[in-house]
Amino acid sequence: MAKANKRELVRAAARARQRAVAPYSQFKVGAALLTRSGEIITGANVESASYGLTCCAERVALFNALTAGKRNFVAVAVVARAPGGPMPCGACRQLLAEYAPGAKVWVRTAGCCAQSESIPSGSCCRVRSSRFPKIRLEKRGRSGRLPFGTNW
Repeated sequence: MAKANKRELVRAAARARQRAVAPYSQFKVGAALLTRSGEIITGANVESASYGLTCCAERVALFNALTAGKRNFVAVAVVARAPGGPMPCGACRQLLAEYAPGAKVWVRTAGCCAQSESIPSGSCCRVRSSRFPKIRLEKRGRSGRLPFGTNW
């Protein structure tokens, strides 16, 4: 991915973070997906008083993209105020592995680069990169359901 695209993607995630709805934890997260065609789709976390109903920024961005008919994701950026940058949770990793296999994942700590959201080379603003391992989807029977007695 070109450096300009990486910077643009991280900036989009930082802007999305400002729209997070986090009245309980105040932990605001923004995410941005990049398609192969260069489109950027964003999302921010939305909290609920019922913690299990809270939706992460990565999933909001992915659901926005998928329901808009977007596919072929090459990268995702996640920005939050967290030491070392926020890593996606298990549910987000699962969905990213299914719908964005092979996409690069960029994480960045928010708030260390002032208002411009530029990415200087300083250590607090380092953008970390990772890839998640591919998952193997279970084969399903003719009915589309997993067979009974499947060993997990």
